[in-house]
Amino acid sequence: MSSRRRPRKKPEAHHVDERWMASYMDMVTVLMCLFIVLYAMSTVDANKFEKLRNSLATGFGTEASQTVDTAEGTVVPPELVDADLEAFAAAHAAGPTAPPEAMEAAMKEVDRLRALEAQMKAGLATAGLSENVEFQIDQRGLTVKLIGSQTFFNPDRPELTARAAHVLQIISPILGSAALEIMVEGHAANGITAYPSTWELSSARAVNVLRYMVDRGGIVPGTIGAVAFGSARQVNDDSTPELMERNRRVDIVIISDQPDVVRALIPEALKLSQK
Repeated sequence: MSSRRRPRKKPEAHHVDERWMASYMDMVTVLMCLFIVLYAMSTVDANKFEKLRNSLATGFGTEASQTVDTAEGTVVPPELVDADLEAFAAAHAAGPTAPPEAMEAAMKEVDRLRALEAQMKAGLATAGLSENVEFQIDQRGLTVKLIGSQTFFNPDRPELTARAAHVLQIISPILGSAALEIMVEGHAANGITAYPSTWELSSARAVNVLRYMVDRGGIVPGTIGAVAFGSARQVNDDSTPELMERNRRVDIVIISDQPDVVRALIPEALKLSQK
């Protein structure tokens, strides 16, 4: 009896789990969507790009242009290029056109500062002390300038002269009644010999003025301060003795208590009040 061999079964094909393909396809799809979004976001606005290109070309002088500059922002008029830009910016804080109430408040502040100035001028004129005392109204407030070291201080010395004490004796009660903040600013000319630098001299002079106004002038200590600028803020060069005298000064600044927008309009209010 012949034996028949059973045919061997072919081994079944081994299929690897292919579920990872689904995750891979999802990832590819997400990446494709990401790249589409990035491309859409990177599309350049042709109109804006053309404006920018023309503006840069005109600014660098590489292309003549008969059109108005397309830059945006606060444009400073040519007549104010050399003016106080801080005040100009503050004036535009509320918009290109200041509100009428701000200008009205600035006009009233000018009248108040001028009244203080008139009182001090009258007192100094009666005592014959008007010389070497100057007044200036600006966006900070009212500044009383004591100019000339040989008038109010001895050369290269911080002590007050009798004339300086008399001037402070007259103006201090007027400033005290105004109840405004006061800042005493010391300045000096170059070429001093008695002090290491102009900083020490200008500081000592400012402090001496402050002490006199507080101790003998009745100014409330919490409303007054002193600062020294040395020779850093000269009004002119030191080429002649006359010019040096104008740099040897102490400024008594009566600071306006109005908001910044109103204070920025004080120079304009001054011009309008003079017309």
